[in-house]
Amino acid sequence: MIKAGIIGATGYAGSELVRILTSHPEAELVSLTSQSYAGKAYEEAYESYRHIPSYICEEENINEMAEKCDVIFLALPHGVASKKITEDILSKCKVIDLGADFRLQNADTYESWYTTHYAKDILPEAIYGLCEINGDMIKGRRIVANPGCYTTCSILSVYPLVKERLIDLSSIIIDAKSGATGAGRSLSLGNHYCELNESVKAYKVASHRHTPEIEEQLSYAAGESVVISFTPHLIPMDRGILATCYAKLSGSYTYEDILNVYKKYYGDKYFIRLTKKGTFPETKWVKGSNFVDIGFTIDERTNRVIVIGALDNLFKGAAGQAVQNMNILFGLDEKTGIDLVPIFPA
Repeated sequence: MIKAGIIGATGYAGSELVRILTSHPEAELVSLTSQSYAGKAYEEAYESYRHIPSYICEEENINEMAEKCDVIFLALPHGVASKKITEDILSKCKVIDLGADFRLQNADTYESWYTTHYAKDILPEAIYGLCEINGDMIKGRRIVANPGCYTTCSILSVYPLVKERLIDLSSIIIDAKSGATGAGRSLSLGNHYCELNESVKAYKVASHRHTPEIEEQLSYAAGESVVISFTPHLIPMDRGILATCYAKLSGSYTYEDILNVYKKYYGDKYFIRLTKKGTFPETKWVKGSNFVDIGFTIDERTNRVIVIGALDNLFKGAAGQAVQNMNILFGLDEKTGIDLVPIFPA
């Protein structure tokens, strides 16, 4: 059994990790920490865990956790993980970071969008854990940077088009929408019911911190610098991401031409589902699952391709993908413990 620990277990992503690992057939959750609930039973944070295994939230001690765990998941705010991960920790266990600290390989870019990076010596070792693209490179690594929810949906939606140069790389526009859990469990005015309900709003326009993450990964795919326009929106629902992506086609392509390219890259990827022609993804179709649904159409009038992707931000966009990375790291079938049917209707 893989012995797992979670630092930051009472946030939304952390709680989803607890839920998945509790029923994972090849993993045992042996340690979980919470700054707010240290010393308390996990059910005090989430009443839904009453009569489920009686986890106790511990004070964080990553050095002690590394001694007894095979893998540690960090579900922490951005800028915290790089202060904690050292060569000594990595010599004892594997690390999967759900924050942004190890996603960007360019430390200067990270610091311009986030904050000071405290583990620049470790950064080159981190692999970007987008399983459907980097699966072969994840095997054998000691530290995995788990991608963000917006980024997972956005990158996977347009990756084949970028890789095969079917689009003008300077024309990519991504309009994405997220449920309220994407903002985390901490209270803020913008997440109050009266502020959020019956409204849709764009936020961090032209300045969202997932932008450089998307650009860096698409640049790797293209073999040259890619700059995009990315605008996130907050939707009054609990969970889900929907990304609508626009780009100018670089030539004259049919629907079948583009479909064949998507099949080339994703035909054997279990967790990516291509929708039927004329059917476009909806967040309710992927809720509670590790699936990413992708559909597209060609706007012949403007010679643009419009690609729509959908995923559950807490599952494939966070905890589910983190466990998928764990499965790959330890040589398990990547579907183990996360092969769940979406929970629609709900």
